[in-house]
Amino acid sequence: MDKQTVSLAQPTLRHRKTLGKQLNAILGRDWKIALPFILPTIILMVGLIFWPFVDALIGSMKVRSFLTGQETFVGLKNYTRLWQDSDFRRSLTNTFEFTFWSLFVKFIVGLSIALILNSRLPFRSLLTGIMLLPWIAPEVVTALAWRNIFDPIFGGLNPILQGLGIIDRPRAWLAETQLALPSVIAVNVWKGIPFYTILLLAGLKAIPKELMEAAEVDGASIVQRFRHITLPGLRYVIAVTLLLSFISTFNTFGLIFLMTGGGPGGATRVYSILAYEKAIIGLRFGPGLATAFSMAPLLAVFIMVLARFMLSDQTKSEETKTNRFGKLFDWVGRGFGALLDLVLLPFELIIQGFSFVFRSVFSRGSSLKRDQRERLGTVGRFVLLLPMLIFVLFPFYWIFITSFKTDLQIQQFSSIFWPKPWTFEQIKSLLFDTPFLTWFRNTVFVAITSTAISVILAALGAYALARFKFLGARTMTTLLLVTYLLPSSLLFIPLYQTLTSLGIINTYAALIATYPTFLLPFATWVMLGYFRSIPVELEEAAMIDGANRLTAFWRITLPLAMPALLSVTLFAFTNAWNEFLFAFVFITSENLKTLPVGLQLLVFGDVYPWGQLMSASLLMAIPVMLVYVYAQRYLVEGLTMGSVKG
Repeated sequence: MDKQTVSLAQPTLRHRKTLGKQLNAILGRDWKIALPFILPTIILMVGLIFWPFVDALIGSMKVRSFLTGQETFVGLKNYTRLWQDSDFRRSLTNTFEFTFWSLFVKFIVGLSIALILNSRLPFRSLLTGIMLLPWIAPEVVTALAWRNIFDPIFGGLNPILQGLGIIDRPRAWLAETQLALPSVIAVNVWKGIPFYTILLLAGLKAIPKELMEAAEVDGASIVQRFRHITLPGLRYVIAVTLLLSFISTFNTFGLIFLMTGGGPGGATRVYSILAYEKAIIGLRFGPGLATAFSMAPLLAVFIMVLARFMLSDQTKSEETKTNRFGKLFDWVGRGFGALLDLVLLPFELIIQGFSFVFRSVFSRGSSLKRDQRERLGTVGRFVLLLPMLIFVLFPFYWIFITSFKTDLQIQQFSSIFWPKPWTFEQIKSLLFDTPFLTWFRNTVFVAITSTAISVILAALGAYALARFKFLGARTMTTLLLVTYLLPSSLLFIPLYQTLTSLGIINTYAALIATYPTFLLPFATWVMLGYFRSIPVELEEAAMIDGANRLTAFWRITLPLAMPALLSVTLFAFTNAWNEFLFAFVFITSENLKTLPVGLQLLVFGDVYPWGQLMSASLLMAIPVMLVYVYAQRYLVEGLTMGSVKG
């Protein structure tokens, strides 16, 4: 190369270096390395979450003519018309009642179970596993089981309550206007108990035992220790749990839809069901989208507050955390504390009365030894836990025994609580006379494929967010959390429109493309926490020895993060296996339906083949149960980390 060529090339090289420095200054020093890792996640979030969301928001301000098919922009008229719609107002009332009572009862029951399981109790691991069973039960299995239990003719609830003298005649729990909403609330409580138990139990274990022992030595009663030590120690976990539960409960669709369809007479029609009826059934996308987005401002407030909690640095001291969120708690803390003291006062008086009687009885004779007191306390805790165990296990027992009854036993309502004789008639009929195996195959294919895509993209994206410095990394982390919290009821209508325009509606691709929208954010969130806990020096040492960044990730970091990888894989597969809403809306062909949707086809009008339905529920739950038994602690760890850790 001659000197003239070299002299011409030098300014170009200097320009490239200068441009590279400027780009690094703007985009971050690691943006080139991070881009291949994070780009697939960005494409999925923009293409299937952000853009459909924005497009739907614009669509909620339009109306379509049934005659011409043309859309007209009407601004906020769709929203203002909602408040003149009696169905909408009633659906909001139902939604708030359903949410309030569900959260209230789930919190009380979940905290009670967590307190018992946190005490000295034999078989505590087994009991904890039993209490978590409702969480892994597929939503359609939950709905069908309880619908059968509530059935006024063939159900098991009426005979039990009549036998106990609580009711004097059979009640149609899901067909009576006054009973339908409380009934679905009870089922939501049953389904939600594990979530509260897991998180509150984790919070209880983090409270130093020395504080409780010191308070007991100082003469504090059980109620006083609970009020002044346990509750303050749980306040962060309680806030996160209630906020998460509010978002999911407020947007419940599948459970209520499968049990009542919003009836009777709109008694259980929540706003998400009303949005579905308007947009998908009535093809009024503008009003339907407006219905779905009407609660978006309220949900945005809860999501932002929750995001602040979950994005807070978990390594900071409790004092720092208190300072950050002190203002949020102070204005409600004092009033809540006074109210709580008033509520707990009767319990305090009752316990003091029992203590006085106990001391009076045993002071006259020989006092109980310590081991005797411990055994007495254990028996008492078992007695308290027993009704909750029955409540949790009865639906599974009912599914099991109904699956092995003959049609004649079910129709004649004979041998209610035990098959006599036992038979495989229902299972054989299900496997050979229905498309159950086709639905099963579809579910396996969609669940495995969407899980694999979600976990691979989550591992790549989380690694980039944990290790690299680039523009938008913190914003991306926040958006992932917000996306994780974004309810499906806000997405299914815009996604339906997007999939229709892409021409993949009613195909496997519709589910495989959309399932990562709710699997990927959670998986990335959990993997991010694990990657941050792995020392970066291990990767640096590998790169000094000649490995590139991808090799270091594949050979060093990923094997160390295998517990997290297994956790998110199991969690993602469980959620994909159980998913109902997207599969229900996006798939119409019978040979493409998944199990949660396909089981509905077994019902003909008002005729419910309970034997086949319960057998199908049993066979659908078995794979999830096996996964759960094999890796229970990973599923629990994944849920806990994804909910309360960053």
